[in-house]
Amino acid sequence: MSVKFPLLQIPLINFFVSSTRIFRHRRFISMATQSYFDFPSAATTDYPVPLSPPLPALSKDIEPNRALTASTKSALFSLSRSHVIFEDEWLIAVNKPQGIYCESVLCSLPDLLNDTGANVSELHLANRLDRDTSGVMLITKLHKVAAKFVKAFTDHKVRKTYLAFCVGLAPKWEKITVKSGHGRSKYGAWRVYAASDAGRKLPGGSLVKDMETSFEVLSVNGLACFKEVSDLQKDGAVVVVQEKSVIGCDSKKDEILVRASPRSGRTHQIRLHCQYLGIPIRGDVRYEGVYEWKGSRYDGHELHAESLSFEHPITGKPTLLQAPPPCWAIQSLRSQFE
Repeated sequence: MSVKFPLLQIPLINFFVSSTRIFRHRRFISMATQSYFDFPSAATTDYPVPLSPPLPALSKDIEPNRALTASTKSALFSLSRSHVIFEDEWLIAVNKPQGIYCESVLCSLPDLLNDTGANVSELHLANRLDRDTSGVMLITKLHKVAAKFVKAFTDHKVRKTYLAFCVGLAPKWEKITVKSGHGRSKYGAWRVYAASDAGRKLPGGSLVKDMETSFEVLSVNGLACFKEVSDLQKDGAVVVVQEKSVIGCDSKKDEILVRASPRSGRTHQIRLHCQYLGIPIRGDVRYEGVYEWKGSRYDGHELHAESLSFEHPITGKPTLLQAPPPCWAIQSLRSQFE
């Protein structure tokens, strides 16, 4: 069942409907203080209106410094065997650290493979991660294998899960799927658009594309049970985005660990949908995540590519690649194991 958010209203009660029960909660107040008329170009043209807010001023100060730091760090980066989580004659998967560019990982791989006799001229990134996203990065060793993965990703045959540490008002849902549009706004920033805007033209000439992510709550303030990777699209509420998000006005903020599974592979997809749900990722200043939290500053967002699962392109065997959880995920679940 689909749920739409009300336009330019501040309801005290919203409903998320799942297949098993109704979630009733005080949850939302306007995420973006801007109204429709804050986008004059949208009001006078036929371009779709973005439904998530523009980049915060804070990000314009912090992001350039983060990029410079990552460039320096990436130039000095060298892969070691401790980074490798899987390898055979066709594939190698590594656990990319936070704050390292994918290209730097790829460039350092030949030194690691020189002793194996691999043809390093055919190395190719099968998936890409944002600079500050850690976790599973898959690299193919042969052009023919790379082509098979391009098709597998295009056909949604590769399943991905991520862990995200969020700060916001704890959600009342346990599982939820968000369906929306995705595209660049007039000023070049990635934004959430209405699901019905998919296919419409944007100011820069690109089109709004569809975007779908399923979420599952793993922990709230350290209380909950860690769950194994499951089918997140079962037994969860579905939100079809048509209007601006509204998030809670409560001053209280919780720490929420979620698992996310993107069906599409849009730029900053999970980060955008977390922002839309009112639980932006800690450290993600681009999308309203807290920069300072409990006396600490965060130099990057806390998003981790937990797993990739697919049918091996050569052997045909089901393959699951998992990266060890980062320290922030382990710490948020520590009480479960004490």
